Amino acid sequence: MDGTDLAILAALVDDGRMTNAALAARVGIAESTCAYRVRALRDSGVITRITARLDLGVLGHPINAIIKVRLGSHSRDHVRTLYDRLVDVPGALTVLHVGGDDDFLLHVAVAGPQELRDLILEHVTVHPVVRQTETQLVFEVRDGRGVLTR
Repeated sequence: MDGTDLAILAALVDDGRMTNAALAARVGIAESTCAYRVRALRDSGVITRITARLDLGVLGHPINAIIKVRLGSHSRDHVRTLYDRLVDVPGALTVLHVGGDDDFLLHVAVAGPQELRDLILEHVTVHPVVRQTETQLVFEVRDGRGVLTR
């Protein structure tokens, strides 16, 4: 990966909807070269997907929370099964399997406090392997700088 590839990636992180022509102009390469490089970055697995950023409040899910999940058992099967189930929770935005005091961090978006309570009771604490949860409300989310130079 060279500087041109990194410039392409940085541009796509800024605007994943950018046309190939605009991307090529921004990076300073021919459109055919740009299309080839983007395809190569996808084929190699560097670009895994391009997603849309949604305004969750407009969609009726203005409350974000982080649910910390601690397990009572750490067998491989229990961890894998719970991970799969947490990813499938309605409103789950991101699920992280972590080390430390907690085992999972579940970032969710919900319509209101009752929906948050119901989500935890119906989709998290119902699993026998879950020993404890702790919920933190998210007041604001900002993107970090990331790993690419912009």
